[in-house]
Amino acid sequence: MNKHTFLEILHSGRQIVSDGATGTNLIARGLPHGTTAENWVIDQPEQIVRLHAEFIAAGADLILTSTFGATPLRLAGSSLAGRAAEVNQRAVELARQAIGTLPVWIAGSLGPVGGLLKPYGPLEVADVTASYAEQARALADAGADLLAIETQFDLTEAKAAIQGVRSVTDLPLICSFSYDRGRRTMMGVSPTQAARQLADLGIQAIGINCGRSLEENLQNLVELRQATGLPIWFKPNAGLPHVDEQNRTAYSVTPAEMGALAPAWLEAGAQIIGGCCGTTPEHLTHIARAVKP
Repeated sequence: MNKHTFLEILHSGRQIVSDGATGTNLIARGLPHGTTAENWVIDQPEQIVRLHAEFIAAGADLILTSTFGATPLRLAGSSLAGRAAEVNQRAVELARQAIGTLPVWIAGSLGPVGGLLKPYGPLEVADVTASYAEQARALADAGADLLAIETQFDLTEAKAAIQGVRSVTDLPLICSFSYDRGRRTMMGVSPTQAARQLADLGIQAIGINCGRSLEENLQNLVELRQATGLPIWFKPNAGLPHVDEQNRTAYSVTPAEMGALAPAWLEAGAQIIGGCCGTTPEHLTHIARAVKP
């Protein structure tokens, strides 16, 4: 698929199924504590390909690369410092390997840089913008069909991310916020504020991902739909996490329950639907059945 095809489908209003969680699924498959998905892009690529393939088999039209933490700034203090271009390019290659000849899009994932911008933290806007630009360039050069700036909480960082991406590529761009304080982000941003602040910055869709409960995220979706005419990306968690009998982190919403909720997300105005933390391939199977009955 190519960017023009994605935009044509997006503008047609057709509903699109995105994938589920990366981190929580890899942890369940043995990703050690303190090791990131980006490490497995290099060291355990077969695990990344397997997870992508399972989401595609579950019905995903679009998969995110395993590059949530692959900005140069975020990798700087890790074993992958200085290897951002390699990690991002390899992640796109693994996604392409999982897709084969199937009609599935690759969305390059760009997560937060891992620190606060001035005046709340030490990071300069120019450095953050440059970091996102470097990651976006690597993802675009490797063949991503679109880019997704996700799990944002700070409007200043989101704007820097968009500026960085737009300085190096015209690929379709989604920007998604995490309302992990319920109805607002960690920095106090509401869905309405996000919509109004980003409306004219050159994004093709705006979104909600991660966050807290499904009930609160549905309220955020309703508010966002009222505040914007852009297509909406919606990837909520599979409910709230808890510790199970085996002392593992588990999520409260079952695959069948999540699938049963998906029609309400469509009715509220979401066009691209998937899941974030706790969303397994089985969860996505039920979501896809609701989106594409």
